[in-house]
Amino acid sequence: MAKLELRPLGKTGLKLSCVGFGASPLGNVFGQISEEDAVASVREAFRLGINFFDTSPYYGGTLSETVLGKALQDLGVKRDEFVVSTKCGRYVEGFDFSAERVARSVDESLARLKLDYVDILQCHDIEFGSLDQIVNETIPALQKLKEAGKIRFIGITGLPLTVFTYVLDRVPPGSVDVILSYCHYSINDSALEDLLPYLMNKGVGVISASPLAMGLLTENGPPEWHPASAQLKSACQAAGQLCRKKGKNISKIALQYSLANEKISSVLVGMNSVKQVEENVAAALELMSMGRDEETQKEVVAILEPVKNQTWPSGNQQS
Repeated sequence: MAKLELRPLGKTGLKLSCVGFGASPLGNVFGQISEEDAVASVREAFRLGINFFDTSPYYGGTLSETVLGKALQDLGVKRDEFVVSTKCGRYVEGFDFSAERVARSVDESLARLKLDYVDILQCHDIEFGSLDQIVNETIPALQKLKEAGKIRFIGITGLPLTVFTYVLDRVPPGSVDVILSYCHYSINDSALEDLLPYLMNKGVGVISASPLAMGLLTENGPPEWHPASAQLKSACQAAGQLCRKKGKNISKIALQYSLANEKISSVLVGMNSVKQVEENVAAALELMSMGRDEETQKEVVAILEPVKNQTWPSGNQQS
């Protein structure tokens, strides 16, 4: 059986499956999922070659971490066979990037995940905190946790791309190992591409999440709370209809678009069922063996051109 491609993550020495398992749905973030289904989807993902699992204490108010921990334990495999990333700084009760809270957060996450260490610990949605605090307090606190062996690598996540350059230009080289960007490397918004040479130059690994733009690029369309403009929603809907007429699936076209850029180590996709896992892995394997459906992709790109890179505001004015 063909196996998913493994890609190096910056200078970490880690190799991540090109499709990563986004575990936010395990926290019932996108509707109820039984623990049985959650465990089964993690098991199937691992069996099909997904070795990278990403969560956060924020997802489902710690439920995602708890369920993922149980599912990983149920795999019964050696710890070095999978890579786990979790986050700190964002919680159901609000944001707190202080050194004290971060240290406590890591211990709480390790207990829920039933692990001795996490491979990657990321500061979660840093645009909502003080970026100077991230630089001067949070990252130094994470360095200490790294020295203590509780985390192996340090990352930052956020929606506005400017937060990455702000932090990376101010911390000592090598103190941030990875960035996680979302909604900026999908078929409707590829703004992350412009930042890749800078990140490569800094030796920082790149993970991209939300290739389906938080539901815009799906058959069902986005959830009610989606912050996109009416124009962007309408263009994505038109692209979905075009694909349906051709007997294609917009989600598959969008996922393959994101996976095709090998400078991105892993594309994180939220998954909450065995069926979703199988579809995402199949899309990646098809891309490896047959390439993209260039014709349909071009037509989708043309429909989305008027709204290209028009991702919604991040809400960072609240910070």
